[in-house]
Amino acid sequence: MTENASGVSGVSYAAAGVDIEAGETAVELMRSWVAKAQRPESVGAIGGFAGLFDASALKGYRRPLLASATDGVGTKVAVAQRMDVHDTIGRDLVAMVVDDLVVCGAEPLFMTDYVCVGKVYPERVAAIVKGVAEGCTLAGCALVGGETAEHPGLLGPEEYDLAGAGTGVVEADALLGAERVRAGDVVVALASSGLHSNGYSLVRHVFFDLAGWSIERHVPEFGRTLGEELLEPTRIYSLDCLALARATEVHAFAHITGGGLAANVARVIPDGLAAVIDRASWAPAPVFDVVGAAGRVARGELERTLNMGVGMVAVVPEASVDTALATLSARGVPAWVAGRVEARGSGADAATLTGDYAR
Repeated sequence: MTENASGVSGVSYAAAGVDIEAGETAVELMRSWVAKAQRPESVGAIGGFAGLFDASALKGYRRPLLASATDGVGTKVAVAQRMDVHDTIGRDLVAMVVDDLVVCGAEPLFMTDYVCVGKVYPERVAAIVKGVAEGCTLAGCALVGGETAEHPGLLGPEEYDLAGAGTGVVEADALLGAERVRAGDVVVALASSGLHSNGYSLVRHVFFDLAGWSIERHVPEFGRTLGEELLEPTRIYSLDCLALARATEVHAFAHITGGGLAANVARVIPDGLAAVIDRASWAPAPVFDVVGAAGRVARGELERTLNMGVGMVAVVPEASVDTALATLSARGVPAWVAGRVEARGSGADAATLTGDYAR
């Protein structure tokens, strides 16, 4: 309680559940991490009302197109909260945003984040933003600003959510997408690091509600605990994709997120063509089989929900395949030929999976 001008006690913002001082402490704790996630074009420091980026860097473009994307990490935050581990979930956020940007060939330039909490614990907020900053460094973009909002009554004291938005740039005549894809192109799959940040409502239901597993359970197939597997950060592909586009001809990328492999590849396949992807070209990581077995989840449902081991797809002309695979291998990204683009039959889907997974 506070006293007003007449000396009568009144309600304060802190009494209502919002701690301004804790928010200011969180900003101070995250300052050093944000400072590491910058580019030469970044202007100003954390604490302003808006993030600034020097657009004169775009003068070298003939016709620059700005690309924008926004996303969150979904219910994976519930796993982070169960684990009380908060310094990796920000990397997931960056991946979900910048890897949508790079699909069209855009170089991610900068991001902003939004952290909404039930109660500000400065160290926890700083850990979340640390993860965002580390993700931006891995993606080659700047973290130019963000917002931490305390929403008591809407979220429980231990609950939080986060989202972010990013901006990138691509030369107009270098724009990638379905318009470039041709019959005979090859589908190159880039391995995921695990579940990434999609399908966690299904995954949590399977493991926690149906199987009754604890977060600390050691799972032999994973070689670590369930919680450690579920918190594995999403692989960030932006710099790898940009390097690939510089090294050889690329017609399209597809970021494999909600909807699974077939649905996302279909988004970059033009009318009259179809991508036919052979499951036998790879063996999904154990986590996908374990989800299926523990929850008796049908393969079709798994494939519509999870990435099944493929986090990004590049569609390239056949002449580019060897260079593409060599480039990705040199960058430490497992990749393989997963399928081809061919004429689409009447009534056929734009992308289909055939065969059985390798074992």
